Amino acid sequence: MKSNANALLSKIEFPVLLAGLVIAGGLWGLVELMEVARATTPHAFDTEILLAFRHAGQPDSPIGPHWLEGTVRDITALGSTSVLVLITSAVIIYLLLIRRPTTALFIFVAVAGGQALSSLLKFEVDRPRPELVSHLVSETSLSFPSGHAMLSAVTYLTLGSLAARFLPDRTTKVFALALAVLITVLVGTSRVYLGVHWPSDVLAGWCAGFAWAMLCWLAARLLQRRKVVADSE
Repeated sequence: MKSNANALLSKIEFPVLLAGLVIAGGLWGLVELMEVARATTPHAFDTEILLAFRHAGQPDSPIGPHWLEGTVRDITALGSTSVLVLITSAVIIYLLLIRRPTTALFIFVAVAGGQALSSLLKFEVDRPRPELVSHLVSETSLSFPSGHAMLSAVTYLTLGSLAARFLPDRTTKVFALALAVLITVLVGTSRVYLGVHWPSDVLAGWCAGFAWAMLCWLAARLLQRRKVVADSE
């Protein structure tokens, strides 16, 4: 029995195992955070972190120098629908021009599927935006999960993993993936600083986004192994 288990583990590649762990952890985190979002009163975790981005006793005054607020608005724009659609469209058109239609379709399905999942979760949980601090940007949609955090994870991680396939060495591959993660983290953090999301909204967006991106990566890998999707088209 033990030898069979060891043989099975030896056949599982480390990236696949890591992706599976990310998916499992992301789904677990999302379920736990949904309970937090459905609570009748905000969790202390949410209120303390949200207030930490404001001067004590001044919920309308964000911490940091005057230029920081504008910088954070610029960062949060990297996760906006218009910017993500523009970037995704440019990549898809490029892939079509170099005759990689299957890869282009994969990118479209991954990002569009993430958007659909985000909208479904928002309507399912139906959590309003926080009113504890002032909003530094205008938002009208529901709060949970953070669409900026989730779709940044889906889009940038998907594109980062795609870019890593064509980069020449391990260092540049790690750089591409690390950059994708960094942008995702900055965008999510910016939503809390701007006061338009509870921290649990952002964490849920990251959990769902990372899990979805890894699921899409595993699906693409499986299709490639079964010759449904080829390395070169």
